[in-house]
Amino acid sequence: MTAPKKLFIKTYGCQMNVYDSERMAESLGDTYVETKTAADADMILLNTCHIREKAAEKVYSELGRLKPLKELNPDLKIGVAGCVAQAEGAEIMRRQPAVDLVVGPQSYHRLPAMEARVRSGKTALDTDFPEEDKFEKLKGRGKAKRAPSAFLTVQEGCDKFCAFCVVPYTRGAEVSRPATRVLTEARELVERGVREVTLLGQNVNAYHGVGAEGADYTLARLIKELAKIDGLERIRYTTSHPNDMDDALIAAHGEIDKLMPYLHLPVQSGSDRILKRMNRSHTAESYLRLIERIRAARPDIVMSGDFIVGFPEETDADFEATMELVREVKYGYAYSFKYSTRPGTPAAERPQVEAAVADERLQRLQGLITGQQREIQNSMVGRDLSVLVEKTGREAGQMVGKSEYLHSVHIDDAQAEVGDVVRVRIVDAKTNSLTARQI
Repeated sequence: MTAPKKLFIKTYGCQMNVYDSERMAESLGDTYVETKTAADADMILLNTCHIREKAAEKVYSELGRLKPLKELNPDLKIGVAGCVAQAEGAEIMRRQPAVDLVVGPQSYHRLPAMEARVRSGKTALDTDFPEEDKFEKLKGRGKAKRAPSAFLTVQEGCDKFCAFCVVPYTRGAEVSRPATRVLTEARELVERGVREVTLLGQNVNAYHGVGAEGADYTLARLIKELAKIDGLERIRYTTSHPNDMDDALIAAHGEIDKLMPYLHLPVQSGSDRILKRMNRSHTAESYLRLIERIRAARPDIVMSGDFIVGFPEETDADFEATMELVREVKYGYAYSFKYSTRPGTPAAERPQVEAAVADERLQRLQGLITGQQREIQNSMVGRDLSVLVEKTGREAGQMVGKSEYLHSVHIDDAQAEVGDVVRVRIVDAKTNSLTARQI
């Protein structure tokens, strides 16, 4: 029997890219086994992200570093997948001839055929937005036992067209997977040891999938059905838009025990003027009132958010409005970035804030957020929490997992195995984790 070839995938960016990389590996599973090093691979795939500054140039730099591997092994095949592949297309092969394959995020179900093409000595390019459902064409999730937590894509694309964002151009319009297929995939994951799923979408709470007999499923209804699956203990979802946080989804946070008390709800700015320039379609006030309603439904929920500082034309007053919003919300987690231009987006053509000013604002914002995060972590000391055990720790007898609030928890002298959900008492709060003992 011929030994399987080796596949190395390097994943950039968001959780959806992590999910996509898993599905790409599964689609090639009849021919390849995964390896952790590029040096011994027969095929290398870079699954790219276009969100960060100069994303394409970083991919070209990585391709330059990989080129010597191909010179040593002419049979090595190199592919570029994901959002940079979608945006750059054939330009990738023109700039870096070592690349054999370029595939966009909506076409990776065609990877086996593309791989066969490159093995025959040809190149393969597919950055279409095909009419067929790629998820229907993909293989099942496989029979191997999986980690206790898994991502599950339910929605892709975005119709919001925020002025700073490339997602509508690289992932396309909003599309929701049929609820029956999502539920089937969730059951397959549970059969293979998964206890927690995180539902993914560029705008996940805009989910509207077709269910049995043509019924319309909102995200809230989908979560309710997922909660009925025996063995599935925890449900999360990300990333949401404030405008799509409907009454049923808010209520679900108080009604469904398996829906974890953590919500990532990006606001981006606390200034109404900047929000309008971002084309966000909500105000700071409407966002704050929404947080109030969510916390009324689930008082202990931990909030997370995204912020962009130094957005074109942002003034000191605009930035102070953001700081005030952060003070009012009190985030347990938050991700903050200095604005960077994305070619082809409206904001890229506007007057830019000086880099030094944006840097200073980012440091101030991150200082405030870090203080809030530490305060919430410290408030967990003395509390009894549930932890999904995910791996062994560095110390003897130690296990590591996630609390319902998504905090990393180290359990000393644990009497538990990976995949168990155990009750613990928090005894200490570190900078990025909690320490606990099992009870």
